[in-house]
Amino acid sequence: MVDPDAAARTVRDRFPMALLELEPRPVTAPPAESAPLLECRGVCKRFGAVEALIDVDFEVYPGEVVALVGDNGAGKSTLIKAISGTQPADRGSFRFDGRDVTIRNPTDANKLGIETVYQDLALCDNLDTVANLFLGRELGAPEHAPGAVKVLAESEMEQLAGRRLDDLGVTTIESLRGRVGTLSGGQRQAVAVAKATMWDAKLVILDEPTAALGVAQTAQVLDLIRRLREQGLGVVVITHNIDVVFEVADRIVVLRVGRRVATFDQRETTPQQVVSAIVGVEEA
Repeated sequence: MVDPDAAARTVRDRFPMALLELEPRPVTAPPAESAPLLECRGVCKRFGAVEALIDVDFEVYPGEVVALVGDNGAGKSTLIKAISGTQPADRGSFRFDGRDVTIRNPTDANKLGIETVYQDLALCDNLDTVANLFLGRELGAPEHAPGAVKVLAESEMEQLAGRRLDDLGVTTIESLRGRVGTLSGGQRQAVAVAKATMWDAKLVILDEPTAALGVAQTAQVLDLIRRLREQGLGVVVITHNIDVVFEVADRIVVLRVGRRVATFDQRETTPQQVVSAIVGVEEA
């Protein structure tokens, strides 16, 4: 028998940011007849005796934001690492953009158009925004003579970087040539997302994109996520912040102890229902 008072304390302790009186905000769901951009079926992952993922199904549609939520140890990070190829699944099948695919490493995922922005952002603080966006994919200027040293097309890269940030609605970065280490948390997140979507991305996975950000910076990141949806990309957001979930998500997928235990349409559910599914407490 579950003690309702103890369950309520558990919710408050684990999810202090959950505003349980918050009303869901309407968002545009993907067309019912559209096919999933990504389909995962029966995904399993084991680490020794620990089953991190147990027959997990997961799907994302084009132009849809899916919030992937769960308590610590639920399997969220393991699932996105299987999708991104950094920790391939032991079993399971994947379909992407309508065809069966194999994801064995990050290169496989990147070639499909799957990009992941982890919580550490993986930016080089000592480089400027342009250099970060083109890191490892720098454009060379036309060579004037055989054997000449290749010179980087700095002006062209700067124009393309500025255009990508404009497309994402990022207007708070004053100079593309300032070191990324001097930017705010929200600006750094914007640079990381711009970098991930520079090269024909179709699915973007964001791991705790608003962690440690202030109110204004969080609002900037949420606007960025909405812009990705408007551009037709599939977006997966991993977060513990229930407010963020109900601000931007179309669907909410709940993992608990390695299993998918619930799926919610954001327009038809409440924060109470989502939190109850996360912690495994029946609603009164």
